[in-house]
Amino acid sequence: AGLATTPMIYYTTAYKKYTASVMITASHNAKEYNGLKISREKALPVGYDTGLNELEKIMNTQKIELAEIPGQIFEIDAKSDYLDFQQSYTTDLSGLTIGIDCSNGMAGLLVRDILGDEPHYIFEELDGSFPNHEANPLVAKNIVDLQKLVMDKQCDIGVIFDGDADRVMFVDEKGQFISPDLMIAVLGYHFFKNGANKGAKVLQDIRTSKSVAEQIKRFDAEAHIWRVGRAYAALKLREIDGLFGGELAGHYYFKDFYYSDSGLLAASLILAITAEQKAAGKSISELIAEIKAYSNSGEINFRIEKKQEAMEAVKNHFIEENEPEALMDFDGYRVEFSDWWFNIRPSNTEPYLRLLVEAKNDDLLKQRVDKITEIIQSFA
Repeated sequence: AGLATTPMIYYTTAYKKYTASVMITASHNAKEYNGLKISREKALPVGYDTGLNELEKIMNTQKIELAEIPGQIFEIDAKSDYLDFQQSYTTDLSGLTIGIDCSNGMAGLLVRDILGDEPHYIFEELDGSFPNHEANPLVAKNIVDLQKLVMDKQCDIGVIFDGDADRVMFVDEKGQFISPDLMIAVLGYHFFKNGANKGAKVLQDIRTSKSVAEQIKRFDAEAHIWRVGRAYAALKLREIDGLFGGELAGHYYFKDFYYSDSGLLAASLILAITAEQKAAGKSISELIAEIKAYSNSGEINFRIEKKQEAMEAVKNHFIEENEPEALMDFDGYRVEFSDWWFNIRPSNTEPYLRLLVEAKNDDLLKQRVDKITEIIQSFA
């Protein structure tokens, strides 16, 4: 998003002892929005807690003057090196039928160079007005075209990127959307193949299905839960020296990619896994069915001003009923019991509480969602 006239623009500047890179992008947001993604040296992300708060303070309190010495513009061709890296993870996919929706975003710039001409592509042209659908695959109406493509072409899997292609999501051969957090577990079939990387650490966000941690454990690896968002996840993966990680939002992070996220790399790996599974007689939907062990509510949003009060009430109600197996309080609350868990967290920018509940069966899930909804609505 925000890339209609210039597909990708980077600025680098020295600030104190750091070098910053700035990419103009609004990620998955609609055409009327724009934004900046800022990284420090070694692709370290800059979030509000790690520098943007200082920039905000400077902008609000100091007079900004133009530099006496003009800056310089350098054009750097990194495409060939970048493609070499991406293609090193690409395997023979000739046995797969693949549908790919580029969302008229940045994936269209490189995806054919990486995956070739065999997949069925739609909305490949770079167009920041997003004439076909908004570049946010988490919204159900935005994946309808991909679902139709998968069914029409009898694809084994469908792939859809967001606007700047740092996120990627998938639909199975039946056209059903695959919850992106489950793909963290799927990636384990690459990284832990033939018993490799035992004991490695895998990062997931606080909303991730418990099924993922259980699958990671079966690989003899360690699952680590942390806060939502690239600004936190990329730093945490580096801190724990994790092998890879992911989020419910479709970000996937890799140690070999400067602990940062890449939708294109994630797509290559998951397509390779899908090809291997197909050769063994298993579809991607069957693989997901083996991993997924819980009923899941999906993220539910409540518009409410008294967010903290409602969160505390929900947490206190359930921990007073039963002692939880785990309680995490670094991004709202994640409270785990033997047969269900919930995460309740506030939006940082809107008057919303976001709730996700998972349980062993549909009946228990409905009971818990109904009770939490009742508590939250008492604060409306």
